[in-house]
Amino acid sequence: MSRGGRHAYAAISVLAAGALVLTGCSKGGSDSKDDNKKDKENAQRQQASIKFGDAADSTGPAAEVPGAKSGGTMEVLQRDSYAHLDPGQIYVSDEGSLATLLHRGLTGYKATSDDGSKHEVVGDLATDSGTTTDGGKTWKYTLKDGIKFQDGTPITSKDVRQTMERLFAPFINQGPPYVQQWLADSPGADYRKLLKDGPYKGKHLPDSILQTPDDKTIVFKFKSPHADLPYALAMAGYAIVSAKGDTKEKYDRAPVAAGPYKIQSFKSGKSMVLVKNTNWDPKTDPIRHQYVDKFNFTFNQQYEASTKTLLADSGADQAGISFNNQVDAGNLSKVLTDPKMKSRTVSGFQPYVGQMNINMSHPALKDKKIREAIAYALPITPFVRAFGGNDAMEVAGGLISPTVSGYDASFDPFGKRKKPAGDPDKAKALLKEAGKVGMKLTFGYINTPEGQQYSTAMAAGLKKAGFDVQRQEIPAETYYDQVSKLDNNYDIFHTAWGADWPSASTVIPPLYDGRGIADGAQNYSQVNDPKVNADIDRINKITDPVKAAAAWEKVDQYLVKDVVNVVPTAYYKQTQIAGSKVGGLVYDDVIGGVDPRRLFVK
Repeated sequence: MSRGGRHAYAAISVLAAGALVLTGCSKGGSDSKDDNKKDKENAQRQQASIKFGDAADSTGPAAEVPGAKSGGTMEVLQRDSYAHLDPGQIYVSDEGSLATLLHRGLTGYKATSDDGSKHEVVGDLATDSGTTTDGGKTWKYTLKDGIKFQDGTPITSKDVRQTMERLFAPFINQGPPYVQQWLADSPGADYRKLLKDGPYKGKHLPDSILQTPDDKTIVFKFKSPHADLPYALAMAGYAIVSAKGDTKEKYDRAPVAAGPYKIQSFKSGKSMVLVKNTNWDPKTDPIRHQYVDKFNFTFNQQYEASTKTLLADSGADQAGISFNNQVDAGNLSKVLTDPKMKSRTVSGFQPYVGQMNINMSHPALKDKKIREAIAYALPITPFVRAFGGNDAMEVAGGLISPTVSGYDASFDPFGKRKKPAGDPDKAKALLKEAGKVGMKLTFGYINTPEGQQYSTAMAAGLKKAGFDVQRQEIPAETYYDQVSKLDNNYDIFHTAWGADWPSASTVIPPLYDGRGIADGAQNYSQVNDPKVNADIDRINKITDPVKAAAAWEKVDQYLVKDVVNVVPTAYYKQTQIAGSKVGGLVYDDVIGGVDPRRLFVK
């Protein structure tokens, strides 16, 4: 899943391998052995596989948070407003965090430790994480008693069917594709042919694929085994939508909540207020809490502004937090070294890998020498510095994160770890060979202070190599919507992606399968390489996770070194702070940041 707009998760403690190697490419971070050791341990912790829980594990209520009490209002300072609230359209980090309070799925991730480091997949609306007797071809789920939407309507299998079938409709184009592809037994975007209009013209998925024999029972039937279904169903993108309240496109602005909170008001780009959902029953929910009376969201709070406000710790902001904003670059070292801030600070390694996409649909960029020139010329130092140096991220060599199995710390084909400032001389030589010195590049960048800073410096580095770079700003709120359009005019633009659950199968296929090129899909570079497509089909059939991980890493290296459709930039870390009256503050590995479900006002 993406971040910065897109993230990962709904799922992410990934199988993982490899120590982290700090590059020391920028000032403002710490290069000490202690920090290196801590980062290594952080990544290795995320290597642990996540077990699928049984009925006992799936029984509510959730374990009490130590010291928690009910009541109060929490101020939430967010940079970006929410472009999507419909579960089927949610595939980004900030919307995913919000979804933990609003939406519920058949399964979900339950924290089994108070520090956010241990989890299991349990039944959320379902009585358990799912049962299969044929190796993952058939999965059965039974709904719990007493589960309702915010309007008091009981949640039944009819709602689950509606949820799954509407994912095939054309207007749902931003969410994850996994379950749809599995039901259709088809890669890429071809799954839409199975039910091209969704359920809205009277057609439905046949019982040979999806069965709902009574109000409580749901059976998924796949032609091929899919042992990862409990992971997939835990994603916000598969949370249950009300069949009665389904307003199609309008649902994206006013969804019907099943979680502990509902939306009282939402003014896009300005504010949002969440209040308690009185029809949420904690006895049915092993995952979430409802301690806070009200969450007041204020948008357009840049990292520097939210950090300054939370550091000041005065008035209502003593009960202030940001679900997704990180500490800004200027204050990061101060926050991490101030003993007084320790109790108000959480940090962790994220599964995200940043990458500069090269738009393969543009004729001029089909010349590999030009793409290689971009790869050599692109400076990574400005990107890392913009977010706070090595305390915020480290230079990447490939597309698989240090937290994901298959990671190869030695892979660095364009020498970014040794020369994070880029190699303009080598790049210019390639441009001369291609006869394209002075070639125009349109650089689409996210319009945030960090985006403005790194894009300006990155553009300058590309200009040194002989490119004529024109920067074009894109609003943060709709950034991923814009760059995922097939006809966008950006030659290069930056995105970040994290695994959706413990496998690089949730990295390579969604980003680089040429059959998945479509408006709103995640193949941002629009790469369509026959070898990559064939490798995806082959590796998806490998059942040994170790062998599969090694095979995915080979595809990673082929893409970066031989196809050159993207240039890896950085592996992400996250540091967040809260006001002194915020309780229940932990960094959750699966969420990739603050866990909103356990917060309370002291």
